[in-house]
Amino acid sequence: MGTNMSFPKTEKVSEDGENDHLRYGLSSMQGWRGTMEDAHAAHLDLAPSSASFFGVYDGHGGKVVAKFCAKYLHQQVLKSEEYIAGDVGTSLQKAFFRMDEMMRGQRGWRELAILGDKINKFNGIWSPRSSDGNDQGDDDWAFEEGPHSDYAGPNSGSTACVALIRNNQLFVANAGDSRCVISRNGQAYNMSRDHKPDLEIEKERIIKAGGFIYAGRINGILNLARAIGDMEFKQNKFLSSEKQIVTANPDINTVDLCDEHEFMVLACDGIWYASYAFLIM
Repeated sequence: MGTNMSFPKTEKVSEDGENDHLRYGLSSMQGWRGTMEDAHAAHLDLAPSSASFFGVYDGHGGKVVAKFCAKYLHQQVLKSEEYIAGDVGTSLQKAFFRMDEMMRGQRGWRELAILGDKINKFNGIWSPRSSDGNDQGDDDWAFEEGPHSDYAGPNSGSTACVALIRNNQLFVANAGDSRCVISRNGQAYNMSRDHKPDLEIEKERIIKAGGFIYAGRINGILNLARAIGDMEFKQNKFLSSEKQIVTANPDINTVDLCDEHEFMVLACDGIWYASYAFLIM
């Protein structure tokens, strides 16, 4: 989604990092799109468990949901009771749903407005820096009063494909059509699945929730069946978050890492025709 330019913007923005266990590199290119709507998170050493976290967030209809996820999603994983107890998969799932909850109400509206103002002055890819990424703050988002207390959340959205490495285990959580692929002995293995509306499991949920599919898009608009944000498709008060027309519910896959695993690629859909990727080794 988005307006294409007459000529692609081909400048690259890249970075890398490493610790005692792994190293990564990432790069992005805006390409034909009128604005860069993607964001990422890369954290090599997250306390208290010395985990590493990487996330690619591919925004659509705007930039702020991708930025919001890059800033907050990993924080919500770390602070959950499930993560502390060792249940990483459940903590990842809850963090995906928590993004939608946090973007509602006065505080959600205010945070999205701030992130939107920042990115409008910057054309490159965005990731949290200094206080942007480390502001834990309190968690009473729903209770802040103000003129936007009834804000239902943004109608723009973002995919989320994240990888968390902890104690030689890899956990991958994905909602949308960004992808994760891991190489083992030179063989590529998919760690994610694209959530498109025409998949039978997605189509069934969409129709039961009151939506329809036209030209491969939900209600003729959105070509993703799962995403964070897109709150116009999540307004049925009689259904749980998992059963809405669009859901943030991620698929989660786990792998026990060994010496045969060589590297992993974590990327938005655009990388398959050149856009944005992590290479994690």
